[in-house]
Amino acid sequence: MREAAEACLGVEVAFCPETVGPEADARRGALGPGGVLLLENTRFHPQETANDPEWARALAGGARVFVNDAFGAAHRAHASTVGVADAVRRAGGRAAAGYLMERELRFLGEALADPARPFVAVLGGAKISGKIDVVEALLPRVDRLLIGGAMANTFLLALGLDVGASLVEADRVPLAAELMERAGERLLIPVDARVAERIEARAPVRTVARDAVPADGRIADIGPETAALYAAEVEAAGTVLWNGPMGVFEVEGFDEGTRAVAEAAARAAQRGATVVVGGGDSAAAAEAAGVAERLTHVSTGGGASLEFLAGRPLPGVEALSEA
Repeated sequence: MREAAEACLGVEVAFCPETVGPEADARRGALGPGGVLLLENTRFHPQETANDPEWARALAGGARVFVNDAFGAAHRAHASTVGVADAVRRAGGRAAAGYLMERELRFLGEALADPARPFVAVLGGAKISGKIDVVEALLPRVDRLLIGGAMANTFLLALGLDVGASLVEADRVPLAAELMERAGERLLIPVDARVAERIEARAPVRTVARDAVPADGRIADIGPETAALYAAEVEAAGTVLWNGPMGVFEVEGFDEGTRAVAEAAARAAQRGATVVVGGGDSAAAAEAAGVAERLTHVSTGGGASLEFLAGRPLPGVEALSEA
């Protein structure tokens, strides 16, 4: 970390093996103008996740200005995200958002507040339960909501279809049915799938219609017809918001649907659309597809971007006086 910081900043970075304590205070006091000190990982201390106010005050070290650029941790009310900001502000100082934080909030905020139309949201990943609040927040805003990944299996089950041995949340089937009824034709789910008995590299794969999943089959990716349908919707969009892969993209042979969406998103961005990719797996998928640099914005925050999209407050942002 120290070497990476020096390469980015172009200056020597001092390192302290303490996070708080006498040595940290001494090294902080020895810094000259423009000096940079890297402290030990705050997560090594239980006071960090507990947001202990005394520990946070010691971590602040009398600072007059605190800049938080860690959007990926902004959904956590920890000492390094909230406690230090509070300590600095109470001492009469300023707590501000960094450039990355500002960019994240701007792009995610604009995607929700005033999107260019058509507004297409693509949601994937394993479970609908982890994204239900995001779906609820997006439904009134989107022109199309494309569902992929294992969470799509729950929607297929809600249609009365057999999903074989695929991952599914049976207790969420009524919710999936309700969402489809509310969204109508705006919500699209896979029409075909790539299935295998085992989710592993080079496993035998079959493409089947969504009503023909074999009893021993596991849905591991959207099928080519769905991939083409989703790609067309994404490519024609004015705004694209993508969070979650379309399949088990990290396993060889099950990345085709995710890659199709990623490449369509890149084409949309090149055409002038705003394309925002949530953090976590979807960011990794964009990198794996080689299109991350061609998209408008790839978020660094997985959990933070989901919380923001769901309309929940981010403690690390609310603690800032200038965000």
